Amino acid sequence: MASNSGNTLESRTDENITCATENDDTQAKTSGIPFSRKLCFAIGGMPYQMTGTAMGFYMQVFLLDVVKMGAFSASIILFLGRAWDAVTDPLIGYAVSKSGRTRIGKLIPWIVFSMPLGVLSYVMLWYTPQDTMSSGFSFGWYFTWCCLFDTFMSCYHVPYSSLNMFLGGNQKDRDSATGYRMGMEVFATLAGAAIQGQIVGVHHAKRTHACSLQNATEGVSGNYTESLDGISDALRNTRTAYLTCALILGILYFLCCLVLFLGVKEQLAPLSKLDSVNVPYLTGIKLMVGHTPYVRLVFGFLFASLAFQMSQANFALFCTYTKNMGAYFQHIVLILLTVATISIPVWQTVLVTIGKKTTTFIGLSLYIPALIVISVVKSNIPAFIIMSLLAGMSLATVFLLPWSMLPDVVDDFKVKNPSCHDLEPLFYSCYVFFNKFGGGMSVGVSTLVLHFVGYKPGACKHNPEVVFSLWLLFALVPICLLLISLVIFRFYPINEERRQKIQDELRKAVTETNMKGEELSL
Repeated sequence: MASNSGNTLESRTDENITCATENDDTQAKTSGIPFSRKLCFAIGGMPYQMTGTAMGFYMQVFLLDVVKMGAFSASIILFLGRAWDAVTDPLIGYAVSKSGRTRIGKLIPWIVFSMPLGVLSYVMLWYTPQDTMSSGFSFGWYFTWCCLFDTFMSCYHVPYSSLNMFLGGNQKDRDSATGYRMGMEVFATLAGAAIQGQIVGVHHAKRTHACSLQNATEGVSGNYTESLDGISDALRNTRTAYLTCALILGILYFLCCLVLFLGVKEQLAPLSKLDSVNVPYLTGIKLMVGHTPYVRLVFGFLFASLAFQMSQANFALFCTYTKNMGAYFQHIVLILLTVATISIPVWQTVLVTIGKKTTTFIGLSLYIPALIVISVVKSNIPAFIIMSLLAGMSLATVFLLPWSMLPDVVDDFKVKNPSCHDLEPLFYSCYVFFNKFGGGMSVGVSTLVLHFVGYKPGACKHNPEVVFSLWLLFALVPICLLLISLVIFRFYPINEERRQKIQDELRKAVTETNMKGEELSL
């Protein structure tokens, strides 16, 4: 038995691991998390954001204006698809917790073996099997592939997000790894938007131009027929462009997973054994629901996520039909996401300096004036660009802060419930559940509202009720949701003083556990 109490738990629970893994564990404890491991871990998170960005910005407009699906059917797909995804997350989290440790780890096998199915289902989600489809076939096709992709992505993302707790090092090292991860994920969001926007945006612009020709030549039959042919050609090219984007993102999905597999090995965490969970599913859920810091963190970011995702889901339609700036939409998105990518290290420095809770208040508040100005001013490119800079800075906090604060909540739970081991995947999966539920709510409700106000799929112009509803969904509703989020965070109990106390208590608990283990071994 090792004499060093800091290594006793590891040597007792992992005595059959190879010498190379033991050396990795020792290195993690003495020198923190290696840069290469942080980078490979961060790259592994890119597929979730690349595909999520493409679906968040373009899935609604794809179903409505490319597939020409009715707004009600599209809203059902977008909402029920996310609802299914959200429900499966805790179940997959518990399944991951119950799984045992293999030669390549406990979490990584889930990530690797779900990847091929995730890539296939994502590509098929953007494939249009026929130029004209019945409403029933169209609904069944896209709903099925949406549910399948969301399920396989959960099998990838739930264990991946939990992997943060098993990279080695201490709490500061994990925060640093989270910073790397969020930097790469925002970059992935930028890459996904750039790939999708630049390939698809050209064809949407051509269709917009064809619509303008149709409006200008409705009285001349020859020109009118020519404009209709132009719209049909643009529609076919747009479908091909969406499939091309899906194939490119699918290849990147595979490459990112490969980097993660080759560059990251799971390490033991304090009071965790990387073994099968020792509590029933409902008991674990009950323990989490009864943990006040976790509940307030989850609901705080649920309302913040609802706000951001509702704006994101309606941004393309808002720019196109409310501000007549559909041709500039992809460029504005790129500016916003570029700023978000650059802002990640800035916010990481800020949260270390003034604390995570204070940083959350500042970051989320920046989004409110950006929404007000964009929704109020007319088609003014400079104003849109400036407010996109502000919105991008705020968006970065939504990427960084939840995943930086969640480990603190998990550590607090461990200190208060030392007998409950290896519940990390369940904590992370339930957080992902609420985040995805918020996304499903935002997209589903938005599309349903458009259905009731008379949105016509594929139309070049819409009635004033549709235009007003887009303004409401893009600006007013998200602002109200953000204010609710800020109120919840006001009562979030883990500040910097409490966070330091949690780390001290965690070290003390680990020491006591190790001493008991040494006594039993004697």
